[in-house]
Amino acid sequence: MPILESTPQRLVLQAGSTTLTLDKDAGTGCLQRKLLFWKLKPLQHALSDFADVTVDAAIDRASGVEVCHTMLVTRAGEGWALPAADKKDAESTKTAVRGFLGLS
Repeated sequence: MPILESTPQRLVLQAGSTTLTLDKDAGTGCLQRKLLFWKLKPLQHALSDFADVTVDAAIDRASGVEVCHTMLVTRAGEGWALPAADKKDAESTKTAVRGFLGLS
């Protein structure tokens, strides 16, 4: 997931039509998605709501290819899936988000 902006106060990641913005000044995380030509309603959470960042890997039954996502998990159990090109990309995104949020 390419990093569009990385400062001590703001991290912006984009993969395809999905954009994740983490902003310490506003204290929020925002996930923006598009479906074809339409922008879907952005999802927002306070940065303090995020409890964990993991990599979710699954095997596609039709093609047998491993599909990976970086998952941001909230304390309430809700999860945001960020698409990744491969497992290495998902791991690097996980490391960047964990470092920004200060999760160990």
